[in-house]
Amino acid sequence: MTLPAGRLVVIALLFWLSAGSSARAQEPAPPPDPQTQVDPFAFLDEEEEEGPPTLVESVRAAGLEIGLFAGFVTLAMVSFFRKSERLKVVTLIAAVGYLGLYKSQLISIVNIFGLVTLNLPILTYNVAWYVFAVFTLASTILWGRLYCGRVCAFGAMTQLMDKVVPAKLRVNVPRVLERRASYIKYAILVGAVGYFLATRDMSHFKYIEPFWMFTFHQTTGLWIALGVLLVATIFVRNLYCRFLCPVGAFLGLVSSLTVFRIKRWSECKTCKICEKTCEWGAIRGPLIVKSECVRCDDCERLYADTKKCPHWLIIQRKADVLARQAAAATPAR
Repeated sequence: MTLPAGRLVVIALLFWLSAGSSARAQEPAPPPDPQTQVDPFAFLDEEEEEGPPTLVESVRAAGLEIGLFAGFVTLAMVSFFRKSERLKVVTLIAAVGYLGLYKSQLISIVNIFGLVTLNLPILTYNVAWYVFAVFTLASTILWGRLYCGRVCAFGAMTQLMDKVVPAKLRVNVPRVLERRASYIKYAILVGAVGYFLATRDMSHFKYIEPFWMFTFHQTTGLWIALGVLLVATIFVRNLYCRFLCPVGAFLGLVSSLTVFRIKRWSECKTCKICEKTCEWGAIRGPLIVKSECVRCDDCERLYADTKKCPHWLIIQRKADVLARQAAAATPAR
């Protein structure tokens, strides 16, 4: 498991104090760099004196973490392919417990900074993280923002909140405003990456994503801001994921490559049932906006519902008409 950056800082500091020369010990300590920030999404990439481990050794060392993640992914994919609402809820709970509270590891804007500058963590020290990252990108290319819909611990938490909050408290954002607000997250992504490229300072990550909450390490002001965000989420469901998340924006761009898309019936051109049901604002008439769809299964379960979906109702109605016509044409004996 990747060590929290706070622990790495403490270990490095103790090592420096114990290994420093006596002359250095007599010198006054330099003032702290104001640009230095604790990064809860940092990686362990320091090489040991005897040399880095081989990839095989790293895989063996990360065997438990890879096994746990494989078990979680199996649960997530089974719930996805079976379109089971109950299994989806179990997956969301597991995401909060495992990736959030236990691992405290999510795909972060910090990872996007590293991808843009090709400054990625050393593979042999972060095998489990690479398995996580590759799954996220691969699943997005194959099915869309599956990660956002049932893997991200923060998104899972807000979806679970939505299931227990009384519906009467929700505010339905007008469609026109919802569509325009969905572009905010892309502006945040561009601004965050642009600022990082200009300054090489990634400390602003904590102001644009609340994933640090699972590390339980931040300032009082940020905890208050998080509280305000969660209270707002009670009224506007999935507020952060829909309108503010830069990682969601990045995966939304990747989802333009999606291979397996949700099929649509010809009746979808006029039917509005799924569009009204979609809580992510991803359905606009006959079009499913891939960059906004998180594969939550709601519309797909409706497609398969022979009692609600007009596609199946029309087929059944035609079958009934043909059956009556056939019965009428049959001569009585």
